[in-house]
Amino acid sequence: MAATPPLCDFGWNAVDASLIGVDGQRHSILAQAGRRGLVVVFICNHCPYVKAVIGRIVRDARDLKEYGVGFVAINSNDAVTYPADSYENMQRFASEHDFPFHYLHDADQTVARTYNAVCTPDFFGFNGASELQYRGRLDASRKEEGAADMRRDLFEAMKQVANSGQGPREQIASIGCSIKWRETA
Repeated sequence: MAATPPLCDFGWNAVDASLIGVDGQRHSILAQAGRRGLVVVFICNHCPYVKAVIGRIVRDARDLKEYGVGFVAINSNDAVTYPADSYENMQRFASEHDFPFHYLHDADQTVARTYNAVCTPDFFGFNGASELQYRGRLDASRKEEGAADMRRDLFEAMKQVANSGQGPREQIASIGCSIKWRETA
């Protein structure tokens, strides 16, 4: 089922956590920041929205590095109900797409709840002071491939954040599959 996150809560401070990465090591979320910012994106392995844009996510992560913006991806989906999102499948997905960033497993879903993540993909763009400046879409594609010359909303917003510390006031929400929450007793 498709879900749309709320728009940017400007100034909300990034929350750190240490999660296991697909490399078998624990990584701090905030340690992934560049000197001018950080993108935290909630993704998963099976979502058609993520699959349609994963190549562009990887491209933008690589391109943002030269602007001093770090990048990290987190999978918070319930892998019991959705085995395609298991840790082992995360490792495979990251390898297949040559991730230039850490892909972390939020097995207990604490980080997704703390960030109020709604869908995959759900992008959070922070400035160098770890203040939220962007919570919008990657680009105008949804779960289609999209034209090669499509405006790169996330990239352009984070370039602005890197240069000024401020995100654009006009943002368009991302859309994707809802986070697959575990059943609670």
